Amino acid sequence: MNILFVAIGGSIGSILRFFISIKFSKRPIGTWLANITGSLLLALTLYFYQKGTISQPLWLLLGIGFCGSYTTFSTFGYEVLQMMNNKDYQTAILYIFSSILISIFTVAFIWLMLGNGYPY
Repeated sequence: MNILFVAIGGSIGSILRFFISIKFSKRPIGTWLANITGSLLLALTLYFYQKGTISQPLWLLLGIGFCGSYTTFSTFGYEVLQMMNNKDYQTAILYIFSSILISIFTVAFIWLMLGNGYPY
């Protein structure tokens, strides 16, 4: 049954991710937006799961399934390589650092704002 929750969440996340890709004409801003908002949702979902506010099936659906397919490291890697291939090194570096740092700070901010300290 757990696999079903992950599969349903993953299906919804991948469809939404595809929609964002189309909406932003397959530009890196779409991937960046999905990764940042996915990090935000994952932080909230994990927080509420660890507090016992949401059930394990909802955690599997949202945290594992949805966030796992909605965020996209493979597209991020491809886009960075494309930028480097086009010798757009400055944009590639900005994209890498802003994606990683904003995602991490978003998760830390959510956890601190919810009064749970850091998620470790």
